[in-house]
Amino acid sequence: MKEKKIAVLTSGGDSPGMNAAIRSIVRVGIDNGLKVYGVRCGYKGLFEGDYCRLYSKDVADKIMLGGTFLETSRFPGLYEDDIQAEVARKVKEFGFGAVFVIGGNGSLRGAHALSAHGMSSIVLPGSIDNDIAGTEISIGVDTALNTILFAVDRIKDTASSHERTFIVEVMGRHSGWLALMGAIATGADEAIIPECTFDLDALVKKIEKRREDGKKNTIILVAEGAMSGTVLMEKLQGKIPYEVRLTILGHIQRGGSPTAYDRILASRLGRYAVEQYMMGNRNILVGFSGIVQTVLPLERVVNMVKPASTEDLKTVRYLSL
Repeated sequence: MKEKKIAVLTSGGDSPGMNAAIRSIVRVGIDNGLKVYGVRCGYKGLFEGDYCRLYSKDVADKIMLGGTFLETSRFPGLYEDDIQAEVARKVKEFGFGAVFVIGGNGSLRGAHALSAHGMSSIVLPGSIDNDIAGTEISIGVDTALNTILFAVDRIKDTASSHERTFIVEVMGRHSGWLALMGAIATGADEAIIPECTFDLDALVKKIEKRREDGKKNTIILVAEGAMSGTVLMEKLQGKIPYEVRLTILGHIQRGGSPTAYDRILASRLGRYAVEQYMMGNRNILVGFSGIVQTVLPLERVVNMVKPASTEDLKTVRYLSL
């Protein structure tokens, strides 16, 4: 095989487990006779030539760390055709056989755009929103969900003590997956998601009915892409028989040590990505379908957003009765 160098970068928003994925790519790559280079600050570092050789010792003790030790950034310049051409030229000049990209939808689109200029890439899904088409789960999702679980369990204690309605705003620009799964896992009473039209009157009636039934609190999870928690609080204030309070979890959902599931997922995907590279596959997304790794061409998934299942909204509503 002629290509002996590969690069790995993390791009866009960080997600717990990225370090585990980098570690896997580095060690499996080295075991397959590859020279592995880490790119600092995502596509920006790729454009600026900010990369260095990574050895097995460089990824020791990284599996338990949140964030990404390679750092990440958003690089708007990558939307420009001349910048894309320059990045691809530099990658070819340095001799990278492929760039392994760990990130979300924006990162995937960047990799796909660069493929038109001759750069080969393999994308690993890393997005806590779990909105990447072509994979059932992404690196960091499980950790983020457990962070929501931890927070909402404690908020429910306060909500019951004071007989209040609590709105908890979680991440999810295009997908309500975190809000839905968070609502099911915490026993929350409603989830407001981008995939469904919001009905204020129905929500007010539901909260009133809960009060009539002797329920002491209501917990509502809202995905940021559906509505801001502040707006929802203003809409409910004065219309329901409870005080309304808001908690915005924000970037706390991104941080923290990855769960065992995310460490395992990232390690498996890293290994699988290198194995696909060694078989000659390029410009693909490696993901999971059930417990089986999957491969899809980037052109199949680049313009797709995976919606949350509205069937799960029924689960939330049934279980809140």
